[in-house]
Amino acid sequence: MSPRILLTGGAGFIGSRVVAAALARGWDVRVLDSLRDDVHPRREADESASGGQDGAALAASPAPSPAAGCDAARLEFVHADVRDAAAVSRALEGVDVICHQASKVGLGVDFDDTPDYVASNELGTAVLLAEAARAGIRRLVLASSMVVYGEGRYRDGDEVVAAPPRRPADLQAGCFEPLSPRTGHPLTPESIGEDSPLDPRNVYAATKVAQENLVRVWARATGASAAVLRYHNVYGPGMPQGTPYAGVASLFRSALERGEPPRVFEDGGQRRDFVHVDDVAAANLAAIEWTSRQEPGSVRAFNVATGEPRTVGDFALALSRAMGGPDPIVTGEFRLGDVRHITASADRARRELGFRTAVSFEDGVREFATAPLRAMAGAT
Repeated sequence: MSPRILLTGGAGFIGSRVVAAALARGWDVRVLDSLRDDVHPRREADESASGGQDGAALAASPAPSPAAGCDAARLEFVHADVRDAAAVSRALEGVDVICHQASKVGLGVDFDDTPDYVASNELGTAVLLAEAARAGIRRLVLASSMVVYGEGRYRDGDEVVAAPPRRPADLQAGCFEPLSPRTGHPLTPESIGEDSPLDPRNVYAATKVAQENLVRVWARATGASAAVLRYHNVYGPGMPQGTPYAGVASLFRSALERGEPPRVFEDGGQRRDFVHVDDVAAANLAAIEWTSRQEPGSVRAFNVATGEPRTVGDFALALSRAMGGPDPIVTGEFRLGDVRHITASADRARRELGFRTAVSFEDGVREFATAPLRAMAGAT
């Protein structure tokens, strides 16, 4: 039997692609989204308010309408905040599984963002889980992030170590690699598996760890099963633009559209795993199916990644070439909350979810060069 899904944050960049993939599979989807104005164009909220529960905001997305080629009757839209317990309770009626995408994302502007991150991510998740417990829902997929690992996994000679925080004086001197406390030499980055210790290095990361912990407590208390998906650097059609919370792919693309070279921080050698949003959507569907096969109380984390790291400089150059724009400028600038290297082992997701990415780096960047982006936050 096809599951009925409550998808929080389903009008967002990743959420809307999960909606499209689920509808294409013939599943029923109810979206709950607040359409907050620091993420969404104002017209989405206006159309939702005027159009009622018909998914107007989703259809207004620059991504293909989730109902395209599907039965539109399978899609419902609820305009509400995940912190609104009464709205969440109503939205959970008749639901089999929750796909929790709603979050305030990105590094933030400054520490003043902290209360909003905690309220949106931690309190929102707590309200959702409390209502799910009352409703008897026992399956959930959580959108988490690679940021929970902090600086990731490194090798110091023959020993695997946690990298210490990078010192401002070293960064100012252009020494960007994490250094061995033992030798003072750069550590060697390695791919990180899901059982590695968590080490959040900024407020957003701390709230994602808190979300994961809340889900584990909920699963133990209720006998639920949950998949925790740790997204790596997601990019693709429908990415938000013109916001300080956007990822580097969006910032590079926006610069090139203005005829400017992408500005690459540090020396461009930061290693990341760039994963296409359609692959992330496919991972969510695989995880939803996985929850139906698990023992009560099961919680498992999965990296959602290609397993093929690239540097930030590589991505900027590939996008510049695909768009026929100027080559990137490496600025040497840095942000203290950024990590140097974080790349994933994709083995567990392949083995246990049966998930493999389908979009190559070359094809994904080529598509992203001309794909529509989400209109600027707050735009009319």
